[in-house]
Formats: sequence, C-alpha cells, structure tokens
Amino acid sequence: MDYRVFFEEMNKGIRERFDRAMDKIGAIGQEVNAPEPFTRYFVKVSDFMVMIEQLYEAVEEGRYRTLLLPQLEEWNEMLYGDIMPDHYEESYANPAFAVAMLGDDWGPVMAALYTEIRGQIAFAMESRLTEITVLNELFVEIFDLFGESVPDVGAVKELLHRFYTDNRELMVGWRTRELLDPALTFGKDIVMNCNLEDMRYLYYYGEYVSEEEAKIADFLNHLPEETIDKMARTYTEGYRRGFEVMGKKLEGKKSVAVIYELGFERMVRRAVELFGEMGLEAVIFRAPVWSVNKNPNRKRGFHGSSPNKQYEYDHRYDTALYLDKAFTDHKEAALKAAHEQWKRQGREYGGPAVIETFGEEGFAPRNKREALALSPDQEKLTIAHANACTRISNEYVPGDETSFTIIAFPKPSIGEKFKEIFDETIRINTLDYEEYKKIQQAIIDRLDGAEYVVVTGKGANRTNLRVSLHSLHDPKRQTNFENCVADVNIPLGEVFTSPVLAGTEGILEVSSVYIGNFQFKNLVMEFKDGKVIYYGCDNFEDKEAGRALVKQVIMKNHDTLPMGEFAIGTNTVAYAMAQRFDIVDKLPILIVEKMGPHFAVGDTCYSWSEDTVICNPDGKEVIARDNEISILRKEDPGKAYFSCHTDITIPYRELGEIYGVDRHGEKLPVIADGRFVVPGAEKLNEALKDC
Repeated sequence: MDYRVFFEEMNKGIRERFDRAMDKIGAIGQEVNAPEPFTRYFVKVSDFMVMIEQLYEAVEEGRYRTLLLPQLEEWNEMLYGDIMPDHYEESYANPAFAVAMLGDDWGPVMAALYTEIRGQIAFAMESRLTEITVLNELFVEIFDLFGESVPDVGAVKELLHRFYTDNRELMVGWRTRELLDPALTFGKDIVMNCNLEDMRYLYYYGEYVSEEEAKIADFLNHLPEETIDKMARTYTEGYRRGFEVMGKKLEGKKSVAVIYELGFERMVRRAVELFGEMGLEAVIFRAPVWSVNKNPNRKRGFHGSSPNKQYEYDHRYDTALYLDKAFTDHKEAALKAAHEQWKRQGREYGGPAVIETFGEEGFAPRNKREALALSPDQEKLTIAHANACTRISNEYVPGDETSFTIIAFPKPSIGEKFKEIFDETIRINTLDYEEYKKIQQAIIDRLDGAEYVVVTGKGANRTNLRVSLHSLHDPKRQTNFENCVADVNIPLGEVFTSPVLAGTEGILEVSSVYIGNFQFKNLVMEFKDGKVIYYGCDNFEDKEAGRALVKQVIMKNHDTLPMGEFAIGTNTVAYAMAQRFDIVDKLPILIVEKMGPHFAVGDTCYSWSEDTVICNPDGKEVIARDNEISILRKEDPGKAYFSCHTDITIPYRELGEIYGVDRHGEKLPVIADGRFVVPGAEKLNEALKDC
C-alpha cells in the first residue's frame, strides 16, 4: 500500500487549518511586524516552513520520487544546510548564535522552537500533515504575540508548555504505535520495494544523507548474495536463539522491530525475509522526531549520519522548556492510554533487532552556557519519569516475554582498510558457537568456586576492584555466571554475573572507551559497597565539565548507580583485529565488551525478568539475577530500577590479573598479565600472540 493513502482521510480533515496557517507564514517574509531583533528570526524560520510546504506537496503529488539524483542532493542540502558545521555558527538553531542575536532570555527558547520545527522534514516525507499543521499554528501564535513590542518570555514558555501538554497524545501516542504496529510501513516500503542499486532511494527517508550512506549502500550492493545472506542469518538467528537460551516462547509473537542506519538496506531486506520465515513481521520506524520522545544519548530507529553532532548535543535537553510534574503526569497517562489502545500489538511484539555501526571519528562536544539544561529538580523528575514509563511499557510488553539481538558493522569512515575490517567483522560475528561454549564453561567452573573476584590493571591503569559473588547453595545445580555465546549480543564471547553489592569496591579506570556517541578519555569510577561514589574523565581541561559529561551520558543524571554487571570478555579474535588495524578507540561497546573484563553501572542484565529461570547449556541455573537493590522490586519497583545499563570495558592491554578467591583464601587465577590461564581456555591466547 502507498504509505500516503494511510493518512489520506486524516490529511483531508486538517487541510483547511494547514492552508490557513501557511497563508500567514507565507506572508511573514513580505510583511514582518515583529520588532527588532526578532525580524530576521521569524523570516528565517518562516522561509524554512515554506520550503517544507513545497516538500510536502512534491511528496504528495509523487513528484519527489521522479527527481534525479543531483536534484535530490540539492534538496538534502537545502533542508539540512542551515545546521551543517559550515553554517551552524550563524544559525538560529545554534543556541549561542540565537542568544547573541536575541538575548539570554529569548535565545535558548527560540533555538529550541526552530529545532522542533525542523522535525517537519520527517513529517513531510511521511505525509503527516497533522504534525506539520500543529507546529505551524504554534509558530503563528508565537509570532502574533509580537506586535509593536516584545512580549514577556514567560508568556511564550507558558504557550509552549500548553502546546506539549495538549498534543501529548499526538506525540506519545503515535510514537507508541509506530514502535509496535507493522501496519505503519513507510520505512519497510523503502527497504522492500525500492531499487537498492539506485542511490536515490536513500533520499526518500527524509533523513540527512552524507557520502557515508551512499558508500556503505554501494559496498553492500557489490557483495555476493551468500555474504549478505550470512550477515542477515547471523543477525536473525541470534534473535531466535535469544528466545531459546532465555527459555522464552517465540510462538505467539508476530512482530520484530528492525533498527538500522541508512545504507544497510540490502542486508535489512534479507533479514526481513528471514524474519518472515519465522512468522515475524518487521516493524521499521524512524528515530524519534519530537523532543518529547528523544533520548539524549541514543537514537532508536532508522536514521542517517548526523549532519552536526554539536547541534544534536546542544539540543539534548530542550525538554527543560516544559518539563515539570504536571507534564510528566500527562505524558505517563498518554503512554498508558496508547499502550491500552495497541495492547494486541504489544502482546504480539517480540522485541528489537538492532544493527549498529562504528568507525566515525570521536566527537568532542562543547558545553555551551546558552544551551538549555535540566535543573537539579528536573534531573530528579526525569529519572522518576523514566522509571514510570518503563513500568507502564513493561505492563503491556513484559520484558520476560520479549528478547532482542544486536550486531555491529564498520562504516567507510573507519579508513582506507574499510573492506578488510568489514570482512574481519563478519568473521568475528560468526565464530564457532560450540567451541566458545566449552571454553567459557571452563572459565565459569573456576569462577563458581570463588567468593569474590579481583580485577587489576597494569602499567598506568590503576584498576583495582573486588567483586563479591552470590553464594551457591547447590553448586551441582547452580552457577553465578551466564555462558553468553552468539545470541542476543553479537559477536559471542563473555561470561557475566550480577554481583553482590556488599563488599564490591575499588577503582575502575579505562584510558579510552566509546559510550554512545562519546569517546571518554581516562574514565575513572570508584565503588563502595557496589555503588559509584566518584566519577570523572579527562575530556575537558575543566574537571567539573568532565564530571558533568559522565553524569549525563553514563550515570544518566543519577548521583550514584550500582554495579549491575561484572563480565569477562573472551573474544580475543576481536581484540586482535582491533590491534592489527589500530581501531580499538573506534569500536562500539558491543564489541569492546567482549575484549576484556567489563562492568556495567545501573540495572542488572535481568531487569524486569528476574523471575525468569535462566540455565546455561550445562543445565545449571544462573542464580545471580538480583542484587540488594533490584530485589526491592518486590516491595517498590520505583526503588529497584534505574532505566539504564552502561558497560565499561578494560582492554587486555591494560589488564593485569583476574582471579577468584575461595572461602579458604585460595587464589583461583583466570587471567595473568593479560593472558588466560584457565585449563581449557588456552586457545583464547592464540589470537593475542602478536598483540
């Protein structure tokens, strides 16, 4: 079905309002009544909105998809040029420029408004006229406040608060549906129906398209069919096996969310076909557009390269404009109502299958005083709100009934050896499941004899951690560590546990690690009784700026977090690849966590699924599914969960020892001087010979 047909009746009903608002917006460029210095702002933004009208009409009339590639590239430049690095310093989307032009009070507000309006690009491409119209009406209403004098900025903030509250069903309700409902086929139609050898298809999404997307699409187009099939099967089989390993039922599930970056459509197409053979229909949706639905640290849904990471960083907390208890209460009610409306789709939803990428240069953000930021009260409210939303979603889509999988591939920006690195990535994604299962079981058998584990760094790395383990009351039937091979997290290679918090203490240090879009330098965390008591990094000369970045990205604005996971990565092949190509600092945490011991702060690996029995291939039950905080879920879930889980890995080159200590004080060595010393695990050292 042509996706535009889906909105045909809805668009007819709102067309009159749209035309009325556009008449006023179109006239702003000729007759601006706003006082200086606001004239240029309103003209600039109204020009953008007129361009959106032209884009919408071109899409609706079918003209957009008849354009030649150079014409589509021109549209791409017109739509995104204003926020590209070359123009951003003089863009009203830049809070610093907006403040310089409009003043401290008005600048952040108007920059945030313009940024929200820029979401109309996606709405135009998806034929969502309602979303365009309500934004147009908001803009006109704000413009009308400017007569012969500048209004009180508080009046505009109140108007914005009312706008987000009044439209919560449109924003939150639609987002909930598009996460669950296979009937919304905009993205899937592009993947399954377009000629993927014709690079024009990349521009049909409405996302920013760089050379990177075209290069990866062209690269995949020239791979043999058997290679594409191998990539897709590894990905889809990991998803299926996740249900199997965790003892969950795939039967009865009818949908899977397929999440990817532009350029990977050939692999995605094959994956959609393979999921179909499992009885699962693909749900393909865009990364969030409304600020209400955005996560400041990640994008969930299809997207292209960022046109400007600083722009996205500047606007990560635009919610500060309207975030208060009244708003979160309204949003939570809207979320529950949406889940109730789409509860059948929620019951049938199996979980996400994610394709990540890596290879981009690290992003060093600038903290701008002009950018909106959450107040301390808003930070606390955000945490409580995230937990409340998770509880609502889990009520309708229970975590113990869904699974997931995630896999990663390099992008051409990783360098001139991209093809070799891509081939090696396929190899590490498809290592021998059975072989690693046996090796990892040998490591688990040794660790199960320990009361606690000690992890130390070497050289300049100051890591010195003691990790407490649960008591095994029946060692013949119980284990502390899960044997994780190639299922939900691809590539294979880790054994992990949820530590006992009491007695877990010490310093964790890593010279360089990628978390989200950020490369942290000399990241340090200190633990006492399993909780973070200090954190910092060397990303900025100002130590407090570094602490602020850690708090935002890793701590998710919590003052403290527990250690939710301790794991030992066993994928030495991945580590050797990283060393050989000198790309350790460009790999995603998905791969890096398999390249040494790692620690997660936040929830355990079993959050919302603690009562689901998990058994290793040897039949032993993994009993370490709770800690002293997560067990509070039985009394008050609000005290048990943090809605985050962030992995931090020590690479082998910075690793001294890992050893267990049993109840007699005897040392049980696992790794010494960065090498495995457990009988049965010696093969892991072969890949490290030249490292």
